[in-house]
Amino acid sequence: MVNLVLVEPEIPMNTGNVARTCAATGSVLHLVKPLGFDISDRAVKRAGLDYWHLVDIRVYENLDDFFLKNGDANIWLATTKAPRMYCEAEFTDGAFILFGKETAGLPESLREKYRDRCIRLPMLSEARSLNLANSVAVLCYEAMRQQGFPNLTRTGEMSLTPKAD
Repeated sequence: MVNLVLVEPEIPMNTGNVARTCAATGSVLHLVKPLGFDISDRAVKRAGLDYWHLVDIRVYENLDDFFLKNGDANIWLATTKAPRMYCEAEFTDGAFILFGKETAGLPESLREKYRDRCIRLPMLSEARSLNLANSVAVLCYEAMRQQGFPNLTRTGEMSLTPKAD
């Protein structure tokens, strides 16, 4: 299992896309307030998020509340400022991967405290960053790959060999 943590997310479409990734992978979505949008049942229905019921969502008042309830033993921080690439991380079962808000990323104090747990996606230096939902999907699937894609369907309906005419 992978725990995906969005710290103060601001853009509802990004969180909706991350929720879809969680629904497809069985990952847990953790949201740390303040949120830049409403996640009430009414708002979710209005947005047409028909997969929302498939997601295990946990909401926290702030980072202190998150760490009080989850600890910090198995965390990774995704940041463009990280000293190492994501493929150097060893994502074990139950890993927490934290992502910062779209406009500012994770707080500097958090990045400094967990400097050895900061990872990044490699990209051209001219690019500021990837979209939050895309970054979450890349890291989620890397964590799942390292764990052998537990409980995920590995093949589609196509066979490996084409049908004979």
